[in-house]
Amino acid sequence: MMLTETPFRAREKLLEKQRLFQSIHRHTYLKGPMDKVTSVAIPLALAASSLYMIGTGIYNMSNGIGKKE
Repeated sequence: MMLTETPFRAREKLLEKQRLFQSIHRHTYLKGPMDKVTSVAIPLALAASSLYMIGTGIYNMSNGIGKKE
């Protein structure tokens, strides 16, 4: 008697997803539906906020704003 586990996904769904991902000619990290958010938007937001903070710091230093006494 051999017991088999039921698969996590149906074989047809798995084959359909494999065909989809193999047919898309993009980089691997941009193939999924939410990959643009995690691979492009978040790093751009982090870079923009850090550039803003650096600019604010340079402005404050050059005008002597926010010094501790």
